[in-house]
Amino acid sequence: MCSAASDPSTRTMLRMPDAIVDAHHHLWRLSSSGVQYPWLQDAYDPNRFMLGSYQALRNDFDVAAFRQVTQPAPVVASVHVEAECARSQALAETQWLHAVARDGLPSAIVAWVDLLASDASDRLAEQAAWPLVRGIRFKPVTTGGPGHQRAIGHGTLSDPGWSAALERLAVHGLSWDLRLPFWHLEEAAALVADSPGVTVILEHAGLPWDRTDEGLALWRRGMAALAENPNVFVKLSEFGLRNSAWDTAQNVRIIQEVLAIFGWRRCMFASNFPVASLRVTYSMLIQTFAEALAQLDESSARAVWHDNAMRVYRIDTP
Repeated sequence: MCSAASDPSTRTMLRMPDAIVDAHHHLWRLSSSGVQYPWLQDAYDPNRFMLGSYQALRNDFDVAAFRQVTQPAPVVASVHVEAECARSQALAETQWLHAVARDGLPSAIVAWVDLLASDASDRLAEQAAWPLVRGIRFKPVTTGGPGHQRAIGHGTLSDPGWSAALERLAVHGLSWDLRLPFWHLEEAAALVADSPGVTVILEHAGLPWDRTDEGLALWRRGMAALAENPNVFVKLSEFGLRNSAWDTAQNVRIIQEVLAIFGWRRCMFASNFPVASLRVTYSMLIQTFAEALAQLDESSARAVWHDNAMRVYRIDTP
């Protein structure tokens, strides 16, 4: 039996947002920005991408395209997350984004810096000098699955350089966008517990790719461990699966579980567009969230849609 929120006959009764901050999306202009994106422009690798085929992404996706796909959703501000450009061009991507931001979006930028490199402090200073830069995404090296041996070595969560790296972020007033799969969440929680001075934003709800009982149990345990750290926030984003169609009812339950674990004050709506468009339209995504947030009162739901991202990413009120 469908719940009231999942029943198609009641969907029109759902409370829709009057203002949205999209806390995670990407932009690129492959034809003219001067910034190179090897994964989009070099030879196509069918095994590379988490959602499978990504041919549909190998086109320009600029502010105009973003506004078009988000209509009629009331997106009033947004956070651009580095789109894996050529790593030598990370600062060029930030410069290009500031140029396009004259059209109103993005409102904040999460840039890329190798946090474990010997010149990390200098690179952080370069990025932090740009007025829209609020954080850094630098992905830890991870294993291929929960049954694999614990990753060790440079760049893994066991790398002793992380403590100093996160301290440098705090010094520059920048947050850390943390992107890693669910089987590393408990390990990340231990790392973050030693760095309370830096704001950490977990991307994509910890990527609960395994929807079996065993997989979700491991994901819940990791999410609960991270939630014990008050400096950790969560983006409710990217619920698409590699070999499955979009499942609204299942994704509503996942969103509600994250809200239960972290509380509505630490959760943010985010789309991960255009990547998520491989599985869901923006309007369907908004509908899914409206169902998931129907359990909240109006002010709490508005915090997830809008207020929390404004605060965490320190976005100036338009």
